[in-house]
Amino acid sequence: MGEPTSTVFPQEILDQWAGLGIDLPALFSAGRLGERMGLVITHAAPEKVVGTLPVEGNTQPYGLLHGGASAVLAETLGSVGAMLHGGPTKLAVGVDLNCTHHRGLTSGTVTGTATPVHRGRSTTTYEIAVTDEQDRRVCSARLTCLLRDAPAGAYGN
Repeated sequence: MGEPTSTVFPQEILDQWAGLGIDLPALFSAGRLGERMGLVITHAAPEKVVGTLPVEGNTQPYGLLHGGASAVLAETLGSVGAMLHGGPTKLAVGVDLNCTHHRGLTSGTVTGTATPVHRGRSTTTYEIAVTDEQDRRVCSARLTCLLRDAPAGAYGN
């Protein structure tokens, strides 16, 4: 089983964003930072966003997975969920990120799964569980995003 090459979106998301001329995997990503870190989003829907990140290349001086790398994974996944919840008329802006690190890793791949705690009209909160290849919790995170109106033309609308 190789690395996925693109994000899997449910049909309702594809339909909602159709006709805007947008590269959804590029829009719903960690951008250049995510590319440099090897972050891959494998599933994206408002109800659940899943992504992976290699430990190698994302370590601190002791050789352990950098806590900031877990935070980038968590904020990316929670933000994607918030943007998908808001739809093409909203922009999601992170306003609070909390991460608790439970165990250190020196190799392998971590998987993050973001699920909503609250999805409102103006804010969203997602819980993100980051786990190792044995499904052990590496990091627990929570992200709250403010949903703002997207300026005209932000998504081609």
